[in-house]
Amino acid sequence: MASAEVAAAIKKLLPSKLPPSLSSQPANLYQVLSRYPRDGVGQRIHQTRWGVKGIEGCYWKVSRTKLKLEGTHGKAWGRLYWRGKCVSEQDEKIPGGLKYKWIEGESRAPPPPKTK
Repeated sequence: MASAEVAAAIKKLLPSKLPPSLSSQPANLYQVLSRYPRDGVGQRIHQTRWGVKGIEGCYWKVSRTKLKLEGTHGKAWGRLYWRGKCVSEQDEKIPGGLKYKWIEGESRAPPPPKTK
């Protein structure tokens, strides 16, 4: 078999879409946290809309989770860091877990559009 034929045969065997646990795409808070060991405790996460609005350096640091329904629903607690500074005096429930899209890391503004 030629290498192109082998590659085509392997491609047919592999799934066309990654399972949700291996995806790095934005999802609800609990789906994102369920991708990590210990259900995301210790992870930095942020809402994708923060970057679109130009808000940078903001994230929640997750301290505790209770996930259910295979990681699609649940509760999560943590501390909010806004523009690099902790604004939570103690752990608090993270709001908007199902309402918004979330992703791992700190928020970043999108790059400016290229001009000709």
